[in-house]
Amino acid sequence: MTATDPMMIGCGEHGELISAVVCKHMLQGQPALAGFVENSSDPNDLQAWCYLCEDKFQQEGGMTDAFREFNGMAIVCVVCYSEAKARHTVPAGH
Repeated sequence: MTATDPMMIGCGEHGELISAVVCKHMLQGQPALAGFVENSSDPNDLQAWCYLCEDKFQQEGGMTDAFREFNGMAIVCVVCYSEAKARHTVPAGH
């Protein structure tokens, strides 16, 4: 594995896939639309958080301990990431 190789994760639902990161507010159990802010467009390093996390990040002025605790970053597979994106993206015009 080199520095450019993607990190893999064994997802219980989707198998061995490239990993991605989302905030705890976007996990499957969250029923409310949280919003979706992508922080990387690299397909081997997908990262996103919700609107509340974006607000907290701005208030904190960056990646502070308080932000990390609020965000609760979760490692998921790229399929789970795509599902979270579809579930939490605010439709255009809203």
